[in-house]
Amino acid sequence: MKRRTFLHRIGSILAVLGITEAEWLSLGNRYYQALAQPSPRKLALLIGINQYQKIPNLSGCITDVELQRELLINRFGFQGSDILTLTDEQASREFIETAFLDHLGKQAKPGDLVVFHFSGYGSRVKLETSPDIIQNALVPANVSQNTQDKKIVNYILEETLLLLLRSLPTDRVTAVLDTSYDAPSTVIGLKIRALQESLAKLATEELGFLKQLKTQKLSSTPIVLAATSEPNQPAREGLFSGFSAGLFTYALTQYLWEFTPATKIQIAFSDVESTLHKLGSKQQPKLLSSQENLSPNLSPKRGEALNSPPSLLGKGAGGLGSFTPDLNYQLLPDSTIGAEGVVSAIEEDGKTVHLWLAGLPPQVLVYYGVNSRFTLKTTEQLILRSRTGLTAKAQIAKIEGANPLQVGQLVQEAVRVLPRNINLIIALDTGLERIERVDATSAFAGFSHVSTVVAGEKPADYLFAKLQETPTRYGLFSLGGELISNTTGEVGEAVKSTVQRLAPKLSILLAAKLWRLTENGGSSRLALKATLEIISGISPRVVMQRETVRTFKTETSIKKSVQARLIASLPTQIVPIGSRMQYRVENQSDRPVYLILLGLNNNHTAVTFYSWETPQEPNTADTKPILKEVVIAPGESLTLPQTNAAFQWVISGPASECEQQLIFSPVPFSGTFAALSTAKYSTAEQQPTGLLLNPLDVAQALLQDLHNASASALKTEMNGTATDSYIWDVNNWASLSFSFQVV
Repeated sequence: MKRRTFLHRIGSILAVLGITEAEWLSLGNRYYQALAQPSPRKLALLIGINQYQKIPNLSGCITDVELQRELLINRFGFQGSDILTLTDEQASREFIETAFLDHLGKQAKPGDLVVFHFSGYGSRVKLETSPDIIQNALVPANVSQNTQDKKIVNYILEETLLLLLRSLPTDRVTAVLDTSYDAPSTVIGLKIRALQESLAKLATEELGFLKQLKTQKLSSTPIVLAATSEPNQPAREGLFSGFSAGLFTYALTQYLWEFTPATKIQIAFSDVESTLHKLGSKQQPKLLSSQENLSPNLSPKRGEALNSPPSLLGKGAGGLGSFTPDLNYQLLPDSTIGAEGVVSAIEEDGKTVHLWLAGLPPQVLVYYGVNSRFTLKTTEQLILRSRTGLTAKAQIAKIEGANPLQVGQLVQEAVRVLPRNINLIIALDTGLERIERVDATSAFAGFSHVSTVVAGEKPADYLFAKLQETPTRYGLFSLGGELISNTTGEVGEAVKSTVQRLAPKLSILLAAKLWRLTENGGSSRLALKATLEIISGISPRVVMQRETVRTFKTETSIKKSVQARLIASLPTQIVPIGSRMQYRVENQSDRPVYLILLGLNNNHTAVTFYSWETPQEPNTADTKPILKEVVIAPGESLTLPQTNAAFQWVISGPASECEQQLIFSPVPFSGTFAALSTAKYSTAEQQPTGLLLNPLDVAQALLQDLHNASASALKTEMNGTATDSYIWDVNNWASLSFSFQVV
């Protein structure tokens, strides 16, 4: 179809949208992809808006677009020419909607794969025709129209977007919305992507376009993945090492890089929600599906999403609704083997390459060090030389007969190098007075391994701020604004006094930060699987399952693994108070492995698993139990704790999040157990899962044990690595993360 013919056919729609032909043509030839390419094709429209008119700017939306684009090209086989991006001033309402009709609506054919992504503000708006109804809307770059009536907004209704998605002639449609609609009156912590509800009128062009869309045939059943599921969970964006990004987009794309995506969405949401929790946010992704017919005229009540009947809205990973086991994930990669990144460019010498490292866990990327190593599918190794944000430079290791490097080659983690000197970073809220920040900085400086930054200027782990309901009290918050239990000072208490009482909690939080750095379920070469279960009745009920995925050799074995995870993930990841719990761990490798469990319980107290053994000594009536290591033989499995009346793991209150890390190594955790043994345990404390009395000492010993496990194998290869670094070989450790909600 010729360009002039195309414009003539959609002329009426352009007029409705309020855009002239000249304006549309000025965007350039990239909007007009050849329509004669063979089907199925893969088409994407990616929207990211940082710069807005007359409202505060965002920071991570354009990075979101880059994350999606690189993922689609390098992991899912999209052609760059088939991905259209609109950023900042390009992303006006008129251009977004016209680009959808042109790039997606006029090109997509039955069987094609279509991806739509939006990162930016969301809000709520009242329609002039129905003032009692509040509707969800996406906020484009041109927030308002240049008219004398300042109350007219240029928003795109969520209803409009859903109708556009449903109008596409293919069922393989996925949309990702990293935005939210309800803005709380006060916000602490990470920046949110929601504006206060607007009482303004909606542009007549948008209403006319919506009316025209309602007359079209709706044939598609798109999958819409949203960043949040509840009004009190605004979508947030985080500040990382050298870049900002939407937490949901980063978590989702990182999962899709490293793991073979499950065919069922609830499995992906399980991993994504776990990452969001580690990043300090309680966001629970939502699934909005058109599997059932949605009424375009549905009018929501306040607090409900437009076109979102309760049966179609998920409540995070565990509440996707009864239909989700049959809802397939549309995004399936070209390769079943995951990666931590890709070769994005090659310098003239042919030996220095640029890498895109969006597949590394976010909490690990921040500290990813020089001399870390990656392997290519052709077995060559790349040595990391420098890193800035998500990009890095690496050099090929000196190997005789090495294959020429190519752009687009996937890279997998081989050796992780991390600094030994890692601090807990506390952000000081900008709502603190200058003297309060000075006092807090001085007080935190009294702790080793703790440093402070101004909130929003540099990455941080937690936030020190005033309590909103009691401004004369201070406390420690997650980056998402959730108060950490047992961290508040008294009313009227001085800043320094509040900070000083935080000493035990700071030690626990730093320890948790350290053991989170071990996570490598995507890259480990140890074949392991762990299942968290509630002991109930005849057979245990599965809560969730984690396993190392890069040890599978065939596509058939991978599909079996995904199916097993689907079965394991059907129950919600919610554990009632009073539940009896256990882990079922399988060693599928050819080596014995040692296991240690570390975690934070539901009041942010450190816990671990203890294996107690009573020595059988003759003629001794009073023998004290001693700690022993947990080891699993090749091909064997075990439960933790062993099911018996004496040792039980029972979940107690309060209702909150629990997080646990299962860490494996083929080498004994000698230093870790030495640190555990220094603590004094009473007989009453000798339970299988109990408090970790010296968490920081144990965490530091654990990192050293993992270093020692790799040292002998890497001694000759890593001579140039600084002695103040940890060096871990993916063949010699695995670390699986479990997060669940206690209710």
